[in-house]
Amino acid sequence: MTARDPSFAIPGRPERTYPRSGGVEYEGETVFELVPDEERDTATLDRLVTAIIESGPYRAGDFLDLPMALYLVRDEETADVFRVTVRDGTVRLHVLPETDSEGLRRFYDRLVERGDCEWRVDCHTDCG
Repeated sequence: MTARDPSFAIPGRPERTYPRSGGVEYEGETVFELVPDEERDTATLDRLVTAIIESGPYRAGDFLDLPMALYLVRDEETADVFRVTVRDGTVRLHVLPETDSEGLRRFYDRLVERGDCEWRVDCHTDCG
């Protein structure tokens, strides 16, 4: 696997639960961590992610009351939905129960196009 051709195979998916108190929670997590080969500060990465989301084909919402940028993103062409966070010099793609690899791959490709650096992709999971 090269830096320009990482795998976005999803090794495990979180399970959606609905607690009695209301809302939705996820048990387990799979995250693709995208790490630039040259150090970038969080503000720079957040501007990059925001530009990608705004240029489409994404529909997204952010949660302004959190201590870091968190976007719920839907790729309108693949219908994939996933969360994107920017933290500690990395961009993280958080898999949701119905997320497909294609949506993650397309977001990564756009990041490579606009990011003017190489990216390492690490996948971490604690799902079954």
